[in-house]
Amino acid sequence: MKKEIHPEYFPKAKVLCACGNSFTVGATKNEIKVEICSKCHPFFTGEEKMLDVAGRLERFNTRRAKVMPKSVKKVRTKKTK
Repeated sequence: MKKEIHPEYFPKAKVLCACGNSFTVGATKNEIKVEICSKCHPFFTGEEKMLDVAGRLERFNTRRAKVMPKSVKKVRTKKTK
């Protein structure tokens, strides 16, 4: 490795979360502040919300029905010579 071109490495960098949790990791900064961590993330805590996909589809179809013109039946007529 070339000298003086790489950032300084901190093997015990402290990570501080907004929820109050803290832990150490290896990083190029001595202290890292994050908004969300594994202790407060909804996916890891089991508080994950399920989206109502059926409700979204129904709303889409109603909006689409309002915009789309009603189909008009074409009456076929025989051409006379």
